[in-house]
Amino acid sequence: MNVDIKVTKFNLNKRFKILINYFLGPLLFLILSWSLYKQIILQPDLGIRWQQIKNSFHTPLFWFVVILMVLNWGIEAKKWQILIHHLQDFSFIKALKSVFAGCSITMLTPNRVGEYGGRILYVEEGNRIKAISLTIVGSISQLLITMVAGSVGLIYFKYFSEDNVNVLREIPVYWTNGLIFLTVGFTTVLLMFYLRIGWLVRIMEKVQAFQKIIQHITVLDEFNGKQLLQILFLSFLRYLVFIYQYILLLNLMGIGIGGFLSFWLMSVFYLIMAIAPTIGFIELPVRAKASWELLKFYSVNELGVGAAALGIWLINLVIPAIAGSLLILSVKILKEND
Repeated sequence: MNVDIKVTKFNLNKRFKILINYFLGPLLFLILSWSLYKQIILQPDLGIRWQQIKNSFHTPLFWFVVILMVLNWGIEAKKWQILIHHLQDFSFIKALKSVFAGCSITMLTPNRVGEYGGRILYVEEGNRIKAISLTIVGSISQLLITMVAGSVGLIYFKYFSEDNVNVLREIPVYWTNGLIFLTVGFTTVLLMFYLRIGWLVRIMEKVQAFQKIIQHITVLDEFNGKQLLQILFLSFLRYLVFIYQYILLLNLMGIGIGGFLSFWLMSVFYLIMAIAPTIGFIELPVRAKASWELLKFYSVNELGVGAAALGIWLINLVIPAIAGSLLILSVKILKEND
């Protein structure tokens, strides 16, 4: 009797794992593809914007932007390889696949929290929960760079730019001062948390309430200051890459704004995108609106701004997400012989 029950449970468990392994990937791919398709066709003036993007296909600069996308995610893969090395060996190619898989799932989740679920598919089953804390470290490092640059951008437009009356004129002074205070304050706290993450783990070890989760995050105590700064530096390099991509694409779409000014405008733009509640596959309207609200004081070419927003979304997010969804098709999420 007990043997029959065990056999039945084993068969059900095996069937469940087969279902996860062979149907979850295709399902994610179909959902993502349909969501992206609906999002794109609902864009206003889609034909004109797409025509502008197609016209840029003939320019070497456009393909340089595409190459920078590979560099962008390559840096992220290197960062992930360094992080996950504390749990298991990861080749760069495997890290890149893992990053793309995370990109695909994150397009379907609020503020890209699904990145964790995608990346850990390539991690050994016994290390997956621990790996989640490592993805959080990587995300914090990228958020830190975005917050620092965005805060400096706000300060620049508030106190140093001759054009600050244009960019900030629609926002009351007390709001701009409050926003700067909050972003700088949050960034400072986040930086302290990031650089003292091992110290925080040791404190949590002494609290009874955290005993159930502490075993999954003790890996964070292995990071020293040099390693954390290395991760932060890679995040900074990646930030420079995708800022530069956006500036190049704006120029390709006929938005004639100087590089220095564009950099600070984009730093504020990415700050907005970091704090705005969005879901990857429906964030395009938010991107287009936010970029236009910032750039409209320097350009009347709204279609060009929209085309640039569409282009950078397709290049930096959609293409990697589709690649990741295809990679998930070949991943066995659970072992079937357990």
